[in-house]
Amino acid sequence: MELTQLIKERRSVHRFEPKDVPVELAMELLDTAVWVPNYHMTQPWRFIISTGEGKRRMAEAVRRMKEIREPDASKREATGQKFYDKIMSIPMIITVVMEESTNLIVREEDYASTSCVIHNFSLLAWERGIGLVWETYPWLLEAVFREAMGIRPGEKVLGNLHVGYPAMIPNVQPRIPAAERVTVFDGTSAE
Repeated sequence: MELTQLIKERRSVHRFEPKDVPVELAMELLDTAVWVPNYHMTQPWRFIISTGEGKRRMAEAVRRMKEIREPDASKREATGQKFYDKIMSIPMIITVVMEESTNLIVREEDYASTSCVIHNFSLLAWERGIGLVWETYPWLLEAVFREAMGIRPGEKVLGNLHVGYPAMIPNVQPRIPAAERVTVFDGTSAE
């Protein structure tokens, strides 16, 4: 598939077929995805691929967090179960983690590079018939989640990638043409 077509046709997928994505394939795509610009070559990223029992461990941690936060005691169990079931229905979850530099400039550059890795992965996956959505929910910061997933002090979770074969591909959402958001600064005008 041509790159232009791939970029324009890729979609964030929220519903997946009940079919496993081979871990080996995800590893192959990640091996290519890491070829991004990265100032100082810090390569601060790491990935936690959750399937099977690993996914169940994540789902249990999220269930506990949701039950603790539900103020209505009569809804606690149902709320926790809803989130547990949602996580378990996703074929593969890749948690993207970045080591946070103490240098703010390096940290910002590393965040941008790690985001590029995620985008590369999404394009490579789409090319192979695999969809994903990048989710950044508040509980990624919670100690219960971090402990369950082995997130170390000094690491930032950029998000969970929900990965699988699409059950439904969303319609295209219009984009504002870049020309409407470009300022050409050539030194001849003060506007």
